[in-house]
Amino acid sequence: MGLRTVRGDISGHEAGHIQPHEHVLSHIGGTTRQQGTALASEEPITLENYNEVRRHHSAFDMRVDDIEDAVRELESYRAAGGSTIVDATSIGLGRNPAGLAEVAERTGLHVIMGSGWYHRDYHPAGLRDRSRDDLAAQISLEVTQGVGDTGIRAGLIGEIGLNWPVDPVEDTVLRAAVDAHHETGAALMIHPGRAEQAPADAMARVRQETSSTKIVMSHIDRTLFTLDAMLELADTGCYLEFDLFGQESSYYPYADIDLPNDATRLGHIRALCERGHRDRILLSQDICFRSHLQRYGGEGYAHLLRNVVPLMLRRGFDQDDVTALTADNPRRMLEIAP
Repeated sequence: MGLRTVRGDISGHEAGHIQPHEHVLSHIGGTTRQQGTALASEEPITLENYNEVRRHHSAFDMRVDDIEDAVRELESYRAAGGSTIVDATSIGLGRNPAGLAEVAERTGLHVIMGSGWYHRDYHPAGLRDRSRDDLAAQISLEVTQGVGDTGIRAGLIGEIGLNWPVDPVEDTVLRAAVDAHHETGAALMIHPGRAEQAPADAMARVRQETSSTKIVMSHIDRTLFTLDAMLELADTGCYLEFDLFGQESSYYPYADIDLPNDATRLGHIRALCERGHRDRILLSQDICFRSHLQRYGGEGYAHLLRNVVPLMLRRGFDQDDVTALTADNPRRMLEIAP
């Protein structure tokens, strides 16, 4: 059992600290639809406009596509103790296989690439006309042989994007992703719609197709806000991914949602651990804006290592908990049987 990176397969013991949901090279603004309160400005980020850009996001902010920035930021992540990072950028979000391979080569990090399609606002022309079998075949090919003629293989199926309510073509993509999951053994990561009922609905669709436990529900910390709701979702057998560490706001631009702070996230995670779900929890930061990068004044990819882990140890977690949540769980999720 190994993990599939853009430079080849590695064994589990090489993976170390893993952040299973980040965006190393992406363009979340690459859609014709207006996203939340996004600003059209191409103005660079400065001390004077940082707060406004961080709150609303601008056209400049939504492009995390500079290889030199990525190398610099991930060198900092590696220096803090990071070993492996998952770029969950799916098709339509500006995925760049060759760029990821270059970043991995230059930093020495293990970089894992996603496959499949993001939600309907980002679907390429013609996707709606393709069959479930055709979509599944493309995902499977990207995992087993590589993207196009690059030979660069995906090691994760996702993030598969859903809106609320779920669009029919999103449902087809999700079911095709389940088929590819069966075919390849690669884990399936879901981006649920921004509604409290969305994760349960997504898992109900998945459970019509598979009993697999290698299903990841992303963005728990912007979708579910009570322990009871989290426990109910955990009972479906999926991984619960708290992946917005470092992001906390009463001004979330995409919906009427109050993003919790990191201490609140850890309170929910500790409660889930105490109820027997420690092995089904994942932690990450979902960095996808320039304002999240250290170069532009943000927390950077090392925030979990530098700030959250020490906070965990002060809040009742022990080192075994930290290892389980930041190394063992994501490694087990990402392992692909030969």
